[in-house]
Amino acid sequence: MGSNEMNTGMRPDLSGVDPLAANLTHRVCVGDLPTRAAHQYGDRAAVVDGDTVLSFADLEARANGVARGLRERGLRRGDAVALQLQNRWEFVVSFFALAKLGVVAMPLNLALSPDDVAYQLADSGVRAVITEEAFVPGLGAALGAADGARVESVFVAGEAPSTVHDVPAAPFAALAHADTSTVEVIVEDRDVLHCLYTSGTTSRPKGVVTSHVAVQVGVLTTAMTIGLRPDVTPPVQPIVLPLFHVTALDVLLLPTLLAGGTAVLLRGFDPAAVVATFAEHRVTHIALLPMMWAAILGQPRLADVDTTSLVTGFYAMAPMPEELLTRLRRAFPSAAIILGSGQTETTPLSEMQWPGHQGVKDDSWGPAVATTDIAIMGPDGALLAPGEVGEIVYRTPQLMEGYWNNPAANAEAFAHGWFHGGDIGYLDDDGVVWFTDRSKDIIKSGGENVSSVEVERVLLGHDDVAEVAVVGTPHERWGEAVTAFVVTPPSADPDADRLIAYARELLAGFKAPKEIVFVDQLPKTATGKIQKHLVRTLRETMT
Repeated sequence: MGSNEMNTGMRPDLSGVDPLAANLTHRVCVGDLPTRAAHQYGDRAAVVDGDTVLSFADLEARANGVARGLRERGLRRGDAVALQLQNRWEFVVSFFALAKLGVVAMPLNLALSPDDVAYQLADSGVRAVITEEAFVPGLGAALGAADGARVESVFVAGEAPSTVHDVPAAPFAALAHADTSTVEVIVEDRDVLHCLYTSGTTSRPKGVVTSHVAVQVGVLTTAMTIGLRPDVTPPVQPIVLPLFHVTALDVLLLPTLLAGGTAVLLRGFDPAAVVATFAEHRVTHIALLPMMWAAILGQPRLADVDTTSLVTGFYAMAPMPEELLTRLRRAFPSAAIILGSGQTETTPLSEMQWPGHQGVKDDSWGPAVATTDIAIMGPDGALLAPGEVGEIVYRTPQLMEGYWNNPAANAEAFAHGWFHGGDIGYLDDDGVVWFTDRSKDIIKSGGENVSSVEVERVLLGHDDVAEVAVVGTPHERWGEAVTAFVVTPPSADPDADRLIAYARELLAGFKAPKEIVFVDQLPKTATGKIQKHLVRTLRETMT
């Protein structure tokens, strides 16, 4: 039998079964999550948004009402709707409403310029936008610049104008249909649940389209990996990272709700507000960036708050200095403080440290999660042995369907039958992944490859370094010079020679920075990830 031939084998004859009935009985649809949760958990708090508390029954009812409202306005399976919302209950309700209909949710990064929003609206072909009052002016500018966009309606949380750049607009509340019974339409496992655009660097961002089944597998895996489970005392997770990002959506919100837990939504990072959440709720899980964790430790009230309920505190997107990890583990002795890694394309958790890796393999990414196979690949497509450095590649049912409207990127991403995410690293004998660098961020200096991440980890160990980004800058002799852009703490006395000497004590000479550049801040994405392509341009803008 040829590789493209298929033997249907044992298949049941469902010709006498109504297609909708067959679909409802065994499908994978993320829109069914609140339906089941409402049956199981009822009046238990699902979402806390300031003074607004939605029980699981409320969440299911509101999602059904909005789904019916969208359906009355012509939205159907396979259409797409953009979500331009902060961490608020309307985001959660809208997301599940779209999932119930088989309509694709496309959360917009709230830090995007109107031109960037215009590109995504036109590229994705979304038919509607659900936004909030504060974003209406920017959305109007984006719609005016979005040549070829298909947006037919805008719904606004808050006060709504009659139109947004000639597109009819209405209050979000107008979507709330009186009939809140469960919406039942056909949604297939491989239907696209959401489209998330990656942050573009040298080119336009790519739309990552991911199916219901991939997200469901990822949600189940995440819940198992971080220890979320239904219980009499449910898990509680504050969500500080923005819901438009895959981590907050697929690793924090959905697994928490799946386990009957409570998601406490915070709009932006305020360390005092996070500590207050610990005081008001029995917080069991939380995910923060390293700089956020450091800010939490700086809160005087933390010492007076009971944090013993915390089971897992995890971090991502940046290395954690050893000194900060030590302080965190002292401050939260009941919790495992561990690293999780992944990317939008893998929905996203693909590696996570085990609690037993604390203090042993803190600088690693940890092993693959249970549903992911990880290997290291050489440039010729051959898989490498443990200890050999190459590209980190993946096979997993959590993987995206592909990039939207970008066949060239898909051909590159799926080469040799593995997904290529652009990260360089190696596996040790225990199957633990050690990240070296992004392939595009490796510095080639004097014929040697230098990991920017390794240099950053060393510099973060110095008291005069609050944040750092290491990049290669053009150099006549070395080709690229290892250059560190450093943000210092307020009390520091910046001294470039002192930092270079410190790095030389801990690194090979060719890896130590040739230059230290002090800056007030580093360019970041809305989720706090340093944008190295912009760091490389900082010198050009400095006077």
